[in-house]
Amino acid sequence: MLFNSFHFILFFIAVVILYYMSPHKFRWILLLIASYYFYICWRPKQIIFILLIVFSTFINYIFSLIMYREKNNKKRKKYLIITLMINFSLLFLFKYSVFVNETIMAVCSKFIEWYYNSLGKEEAFAKAKMFLEQYPAKDFDIILPMGISFYTFQATSYSIDVYRNKIKPVRHYGIFSLFITFFPQLVAGPIERSSNLLPQFYKRHKFYKQNVLIGLKWMLWGFFKKIVIADRASTAVNTIYNNVGSYNGFYFVFATILFAFQIYCDFSGYSNIALGSAKVLGFDLIHNFDKPYLSKSIKELWRRWHVSLSTWFMDYIYIPLGGNRKGIIRKCINLFITFFVSGIWHGANWTFAIWGALHGIYLVMGVLTEKVMKRIIRVLHLEHNVIWNFCSIITTFLLFSISLIIFRANTITDAIYIFRHLLDDVGQWTSIQYIYEIITSMGINLYELIVIVLSILFLMFAEIATGKYHVIDGIEKRNCVVRMAFYVFVSVWVLSNGVFSNSGEFIYFQF
Repeated sequence: MLFNSFHFILFFIAVVILYYMSPHKFRWILLLIASYYFYICWRPKQIIFILLIVFSTFINYIFSLIMYREKNNKKRKKYLIITLMINFSLLFLFKYSVFVNETIMAVCSKFIEWYYNSLGKEEAFAKAKMFLEQYPAKDFDIILPMGISFYTFQATSYSIDVYRNKIKPVRHYGIFSLFITFFPQLVAGPIERSSNLLPQFYKRHKFYKQNVLIGLKWMLWGFFKKIVIADRASTAVNTIYNNVGSYNGFYFVFATILFAFQIYCDFSGYSNIALGSAKVLGFDLIHNFDKPYLSKSIKELWRRWHVSLSTWFMDYIYIPLGGNRKGIIRKCINLFITFFVSGIWHGANWTFAIWGALHGIYLVMGVLTEKVMKRIIRVLHLEHNVIWNFCSIITTFLLFSISLIIFRANTITDAIYIFRHLLDDVGQWTSIQYIYEIITSMGINLYELIVIVLSILFLMFAEIATGKYHVIDGIEKRNCVVRMAFYVFVSVWVLSNGVFSNSGEFIYFQF
């Protein structure tokens, strides 16, 4: 079920009414049933995928209890390893097995081609070619269950925390099942920690008008990002990136900048709707985004972007590898490994792996130049220099956007093509007529272009104007006139300019 659908609106209203009408002791049952229904609606004919969540829930529940009761550290570690192997075996099977299989076939094909060209042994070539044609898993394919990366990571963090004695295991199987499947954040996060979300299922959530209003405001802001900016921008982005051979130059520049805002508004919009819908029910989820495009460095951007995933990799990969405790060289290696793995998490494609490696390089370069940059900033008194800070923000955005070319490209070949032809027409970038003709030939008309530009400007203005606060929290601190004007404008803008007829799935559903 999509958040940006009429089905979800009806579903959510029904759940909220039933939730507050139900006695506290039965609410977990209602939410669990609602969560399973929410997930099943993704692919009703493939209802079997719900069994994956049930199985993952059962394994992590049982082995966490066993680990907690076991006093022998070696046995506890053994049970943790078994849990992790099961968790990641399922993830590998459904998310990466097809990719690995295709990679093996491609490598074999290239090797056979090289072998034949080098040695010219036709008989060996014919046998090898026959082997590929009869390869048993040649047409192997499998459906990727929606949200499997998210609920697997959430379950895994719970089991690791129990092993580390950071938390006590939950004995109530129903509550634990709800922790894994809670519908607002089930399919695309945020990846909640047990220490934050689990205790909230035991609290008595009374109906508070303020919670409902704040939650609805966060949902409204999320819908604005998703259906006004992300879904409208996706038309132009898909037109270019799905047919890269037909375009060059400014087409790629404009499409990439649009994609930077598309993916941000798509994913942060989902997170805002998730946070808002949970708040209506009385639950507090973590803020998954904190104005990342106002960051002055890639390091800062990753503290603000997909916070729940970044902290997950920090706690369960970077720190166990040694973090920054074993010298600067080891720190750089650990950073690179962490971001390379992060790239692979995003998808079964070499483009994601390279994207993660590139961000690893960004972070390593930041570590190696950190002392020099701090000294320059201190000597030149640039800490609060507006021009310096603005240039830092723009530079960070450009570096991130460059990486998104690799992230969005369908193949490595497409990404290389885009980089090779990115500046083909740079001499014409000053021509307004040329730019206009390019933009209006990307599947959007002048009105849609104006809507996108004005919406992005409004988004950035709201993020800047609310300072250190998250947007809705910052708006709530303004006077009544400002609050009313903001919510009326966003509501009208969503209703008049939102993409409702062809509103698409959220990008991160594929991860």
